[in-house]
Amino acid sequence: MRVEAILFDKDGTLFEFAATWGPFARAFLLRVAENDPDRATRIGHTVGYDMATDRFDPDSVLIAATADDIARDLRSSLPHLSHAALVDLLNEEAALAPQAQHLPLAPYLDALLGRGLKLGVATNDSEIPALSHLEAAGIRDRFEFVAGFDSGHGAKPGTGQLLAFAAHVGLDPAQVVMVGDSTHDLMAGRAAGMVTIGVLTGLAGADVLAPFADAVLPDIGHIPAWLDR
Repeated sequence: MRVEAILFDKDGTLFEFAATWGPFARAFLLRVAENDPDRATRIGHTVGYDMATDRFDPDSVLIAATADDIARDLRSSLPHLSHAALVDLLNEEAALAPQAQHLPLAPYLDALLGRGLKLGVATNDSEIPALSHLEAAGIRDRFEFVAGFDSGHGAKPGTGQLLAFAAHVGLDPAQVVMVGDSTHDLMAGRAAGMVTIGVLTGLAGADVLAPFADAVLPDIGHIPAWLDR
C-alpha cells in the first residue's frame, strides 16, 4: 500500500534528544532545588539523569514518558510540591527548552509536502510545549495534526494519537509511516497497523529499535531515499 502520510515523534526525532533535554533537565532540577547543585543532582538521579555528566540512563523516565509520569516519580523527592504543581513546572521549563535541529527542518518538511504527503506530530510531551517548540522552529504550519499526551488521545505506546491522526487525514493506518526514536513510538506504530521507522537521533541504538521497526535509519533525512526505494 502506498505511503500517503508521515507521523513524527518530536523529541529525538525532529529534534536531537540530548542537545534539547539535557539543558531542560538541568534548568528544571536547579529550579526545584533552589539552585543547590548537590540537591539537584540527587533529585536528578530519581528520574535517571546525572547532572554532573549530563547523561540519561537508558530507562530514564525523562526519555519517553509524559509529564504526569515524571511528576509522579519526582514526588518523593519534592513532597512540598503537589503533582499538579510539578506538571506545571515541567511544562513551563519544557516550553523553554532549546530545540536542536539535526537538519534544517523547514526545507526538509517542504520537500515531503511537495511529494503530496500529509504530516503530523505525536509526542508524549504536553501539547502546549510541543506547539511552542514547533512554532519556535518555524515549522508549525507544516503539520496538519499535533497531539501531546494531554490532547485527549492518550500517550504512546498506546495507539490513540496515531489512529486519531489517520482519521484526521482520512487514511487507512497502513498508509501512514510512524517515525520515532524510541520503542514507545514503534510499538505504538505496530499496534496501530502503521509502517514503522526508527531513527538514531535519540538515545536508543539500532539493536533496541530494530525488533519493532520496518527500517532503522540514521536520521529523518534518510526517509526520502527510503520512500523512493
